[in-house]
Amino acid sequence: MKHIVKFFNEVAREMKKVSWPKRKELVSYTITVLATVAFMTVFFAVVDLGISSLIRLVLE
Repeated sequence: MKHIVKFFNEVAREMKKVSWPKRKELVSYTITVLATVAFMTVFFAVVDLGISSLIRLVLE
């Protein structure tokens, strides 16, 4: 039990050392991630449709 208490005390101590992003930075990072995910989704959807169409043409 002592080990568990010690572990959580050390975790709490380390969390106080963390440099958390400011609100403006957090919003900027969030927008960047969402834009990247949206772009990758559209990109792979277009590639998937292209490959599916190509395979359909080959098989017909």
